Amino acid sequence: MSTLPIEDEDNGEAAGAPVFARLGPDESAYFNRELSWLQFNQRVLAEAQNEAYPLLERLRFLSISGSNLDEFMMIRVAGLVGQAQRDIARPSIDGLTPTQQLAAIRDMLAVLSSRQQHIWRTLRDALAGADIHIADEQRVKPAAHKWLKSFFLNEILPIITPQALDPAHPFPFVQNEGMGLLFTLTRDGDKEQLIEMVLIPSALPRFVRVPDEVTGAGTGAEAGTGGALYISIASLIQRYASALFPGFTIQGDGLFRVLRDSDIEIEEEAEDLVRTFRSAIQRRRRGQVIQLELEEDFDPAAEAVLLEQLGVHEAAVIKTDGMIGIDGLAEIASEDRPDLKFDAYSPRFPERIREHDGDAFSAIREKDIIIHHPYESFEVVVDFIRQAAADPDVVAIKQTLYRAGSQSAVIGALIEAAEAGKSVTAVVELKARFDEEQNLKWASKLERAGVQVIYGFTDWKTHAKVAMVVRREGTSFRTYCHFGTGNYHPVTAKIYTDLSFFTADPKLGRDAAKMFNFVTGYVEPHALERIHIAPIDLRAEIYRRIDTEIANAAAGRPAAIWLKCNQLTDEGVIDRLYTASNAGVMIELMVRGICCLRPGVAGLSENIRVKSIIGRFLEHSRIYAFANGHAMPSAHAAVFISSADLMGRNLDRRVEALIPILNRTVHDQVLQQVLLANMLDSEQSWWCNADGSYSRVSTDGKPFNCHRYFMTNPSLSGRGGALEAGAVPKLSLRRGRSA
Repeated sequence: MSTLPIEDEDNGEAAGAPVFARLGPDESAYFNRELSWLQFNQRVLAEAQNEAYPLLERLRFLSISGSNLDEFMMIRVAGLVGQAQRDIARPSIDGLTPTQQLAAIRDMLAVLSSRQQHIWRTLRDALAGADIHIADEQRVKPAAHKWLKSFFLNEILPIITPQALDPAHPFPFVQNEGMGLLFTLTRDGDKEQLIEMVLIPSALPRFVRVPDEVTGAGTGAEAGTGGALYISIASLIQRYASALFPGFTIQGDGLFRVLRDSDIEIEEEAEDLVRTFRSAIQRRRRGQVIQLELEEDFDPAAEAVLLEQLGVHEAAVIKTDGMIGIDGLAEIASEDRPDLKFDAYSPRFPERIREHDGDAFSAIREKDIIIHHPYESFEVVVDFIRQAAADPDVVAIKQTLYRAGSQSAVIGALIEAAEAGKSVTAVVELKARFDEEQNLKWASKLERAGVQVIYGFTDWKTHAKVAMVVRREGTSFRTYCHFGTGNYHPVTAKIYTDLSFFTADPKLGRDAAKMFNFVTGYVEPHALERIHIAPIDLRAEIYRRIDTEIANAAAGRPAAIWLKCNQLTDEGVIDRLYTASNAGVMIELMVRGICCLRPGVAGLSENIRVKSIIGRFLEHSRIYAFANGHAMPSAHAAVFISSADLMGRNLDRRVEALIPILNRTVHDQVLQQVLLANMLDSEQSWWCNADGSYSRVSTDGKPFNCHRYFMTNPSLSGRGGALEAGAVPKLSLRRGRSA
């Protein structure tokens, strides 16, 4: 039996009595962050095997698992490799060194990669049965062959450039996520052997689709006899490579793919943040090779050349018996086959705003409202900014921009406002990973339109999602605010579940203004009335709320905590939750991704359950609810929404916002509709077990799907006058379904 003292990170004093955990001598009280992430991606991959899903949706999940894994390698594994190379013995939360973590990751990656390929072969066969053919290894009918060869000669051959790999030719640079082919050739004239590299330009699609008029109608047993016919660009080059190498005999060929370290490190003393980021983006493209993926039967001589020239250790080589670059399957998943996809869903527009003839300010002034994306339209958010831009009484708009996407109506609305003479301030976060270039472009465009662009702190990301509009009304000014759990991104708003909270509460407005002053002028806010801000006091408020539940449990009052977030990795928060569990607080955690807390261990976490929801939509909202001395769920619970996950980076190294939900209708919606439905879900949910594995939730009663519930039931605060008629079904905690 081991003892786990709980320490307060703020003052180093114990937050409660020591925890006596029934763990083995080699067991940690925490799960490893990286291995927990791999468990999350296993759950994503499991959806590709979910036969309840349409075929192309399963293919999309397979593609997502590949894209997720690439980012994991380029960021997380790259960081561990760097630590190991610099001999930095920085242990993880569970005590593993970087080298030990890399070894454990490799073992899990081997299993994950093998499973991906097995699923791909299964789905490929199923796709053929649905008349969608991938002709990489198949013969095609003469008409398809003729079209493919013509396409190669006219569209591909002029773009690609073969390069001999010998002392006379410098080894070409292979970009991050770059793919290439190595050909082993024999010159027909003198029988000399050569190795040639053909890099596949990133501008080319991963797959070529043969036009329908070429394949013809109908279905046959052979590819090219009807339906959709795809071939990967790599296979197309291999198929017609003889046209690329006239006078040579091709002895062999092999496909490879490179992943590089893609993290960006910025010096805190950087004098010009924009210029520094532009330089860092250029350096990222030439980062250290973290993984070299090869086909299983790759030529050994060609492999040796790659290893030497790329400076890759054998441990970074992955050999794949199947498809390289699983993420590219997203192109096939976009095939226009509605019968193989989820039924189309159109988000609702809140009746509350329609009742005010689309006037967002009038609707918000009447009462707070929360919009539940993607079930309710993101256009509400866009219209809020557009209306502000067009309203002659609006004098100022301030907004944070973390990820806005490549086609952003919000950016357009801010530009319109600035061009209309309003005071517009945009906090553009340059450190939004993989969106740095896009954000630099938006910042430049906003500045040209007259928007005051602020880049925030050098060493902290501004991750809070806040917009405020100051409007002249009569002889005074009123502030309208939007607080979100997700980004101002029109594409992700269609697939991420997030909350958009609109309010004209003067206290929240004053706090929002102080938060903007903090980011733009480094003026630390004092006397905040409603909001809690990281890295100032958000952590302390979470601690205070947990400690209140501990005290309530000790006093015999109802004590419970319901938390919904994407990641839970912070040791201080986890320790506080362990203490609460031992005090008798009943804790329900909905953590979609990484969870370092070990649930269900006697003497440590026996009153904690952890579940993860993976389904049609990506769970992304952060909701933190505390019983506050009353049985959950109740109108007395303390309920917050936030931009912050429970990670050290969010609590200590980012600007985040924690927003209390005080309006009764909005409170009921967030707690007794959104949060409760997530707790009750049984069709898309996984339980986290005490050993770190996950198992699907099973139920003896009627299964409940929270995504389906939200798609078919309107939200409480968006109903307007219809709410008086009791038109929204309420959920029952006992029965797990609508009451």
